[in-house]
Amino acid sequence: MWRLAMKTKNACYLLRMAGLICILLGAALLGAQTVPVSTPYNIRDFGAKGDGTTKDTQTIQKAIDLCTANGGGTVFFPPGNYLSGSLHLKSNVALYLDHGARITASKEEADFDPYEKLDFKNDADHETSFFHHALIWGENVERIAITGTGIIDGNRSKRGGPKPIALKRCKHVTIKDVTILNAPNYAISMLGTDYVNIDGVSILNGYCDGIDPDCCHHVRISNCHIETWDDAIVLKTSFSLGEHRSTENLTVTNCVLATNCNAFKLGTESGGDFKYITVSNCVFFDRPGMSAPMAGIALESVDGSNIAGVAISNISMKNVRAPIFLRLGNRGRDMENPTPGTLKDVVISNIVATGAEHTCALSGLPNHPIEAVQLENIRITYMGGGTLEQTAIKVPEMVAKYPDARMFGDLPAYGFYIRHVSGLKLHSVSLALQSPDLRHALVCDDVVSLDVESFAAPAVEGTESTLKLTQVIGALIRGCSPPTGTEIFLKVFGASSSDIALLGNDFGRVKKAVVLGDEVGEKAVAVQADR
Repeated sequence: MWRLAMKTKNACYLLRMAGLICILLGAALLGAQTVPVSTPYNIRDFGAKGDGTTKDTQTIQKAIDLCTANGGGTVFFPPGNYLSGSLHLKSNVALYLDHGARITASKEEADFDPYEKLDFKNDADHETSFFHHALIWGENVERIAITGTGIIDGNRSKRGGPKPIALKRCKHVTIKDVTILNAPNYAISMLGTDYVNIDGVSILNGYCDGIDPDCCHHVRISNCHIETWDDAIVLKTSFSLGEHRSTENLTVTNCVLATNCNAFKLGTESGGDFKYITVSNCVFFDRPGMSAPMAGIALESVDGSNIAGVAISNISMKNVRAPIFLRLGNRGRDMENPTPGTLKDVVISNIVATGAEHTCALSGLPNHPIEAVQLENIRITYMGGGTLEQTAIKVPEMVAKYPDARMFGDLPAYGFYIRHVSGLKLHSVSLALQSPDLRHALVCDDVVSLDVESFAAPAVEGTESTLKLTQVIGALIRGCSPPTGTEIFLKVFGASSSDIALLGNDFGRVKKAVVLGDEVGEKAVAVQADR
């Protein structure tokens, strides 16, 4: 009886388990019907060879087209070298390059789409204006991605050719972890493209710019390594959309940038505004065996652009010729009546630079000053070598000249040259020299509302003065402690110079604190030193 009962109990248990399994299988089958599982579109299944010699353009495009036609998904590139011409990105499609996968641009220019025709006049160059002559390009598409640890190879040995990645009027873009090599044109070029995340991308041996957001909104660039001949990251607001549009809400963080031109720049093409931009935690350096970067941080408005709300912090630079360059000019590209824009509300802090060659310059225009700039916690070591004769240089205005950190040539200061600026704060700025420089450490010309605190520069025998102010109205200089050997700390010139106060400084080691030019009123400068 006991054995019979146990057999009956086991049979019931098995029946219950079988019923549960049937229920689960039924639910799984039902779920499989209502929520289909997405399968990557493997380009090998479409006939791609990946042998580096067969052109795989058409087979890759078939995979992209079918993927988008079926509602989207991932086009998968397994290991291999896929030679290709222009590929057209489509909405809701992600390209995933597996480790060992490489998309190589064809050497034949005919394999790439021709430049699009614009129905308006645009003064920008071909590299800025056109997006169809590219290896991977998309226009008016959204929710696209290029990811994976594979390589996109521009396959060129000089500047001039298709862009590796070109996006025009796109939205919701992710570019992550890929490596771009040998780019003959802007490596990642974006025009009117919004909601962008570029993360962990490496750009190596670029012959042109690295990443160019032009008239773009809501862009995040992080954890990238970029080595290019031209600018590493440059923000633009060109007229290439046929209208003026801003670049705004953009962040750059945790990037390593090496270039022969500018590490981070906004401007050159500056018809639209630049607003709400931050850069943080980056390293800028020179490319081994090549000329040093022209500038580290370059902010330029020369085509009517209004630049405001820029915060840059925690930057380390090595062998960058001019660590900081700010320019408000009036070139007036794509403007019927050239009119200067504005450059204001900028904070640059926690900067360390060594091996600097050129003076940091902040230069506006007469009656159009750069406004409300704060430079704080800046340490720069200059190479030196300037002469006493250079302190007498008359710096030309160059109102309409193309902007770059070398545009003015030699300057009368080795550290900072400030002209046509209003509301400038220089706090905790420390300068050092690798070899003597007989120019002033700081020259200010036509400056209103100047606040200098804890400014430090070495004493150099034979220097005219550490600071030189000309036509400066409303200045507060405080907390400075010039070193032993300083002949004259400050010289003041200009009949309009007035309301200059020196408070809480330590002039105990200075032979003479202040010297006034003959045209400066006796009450223009008030000195109150701690000792």
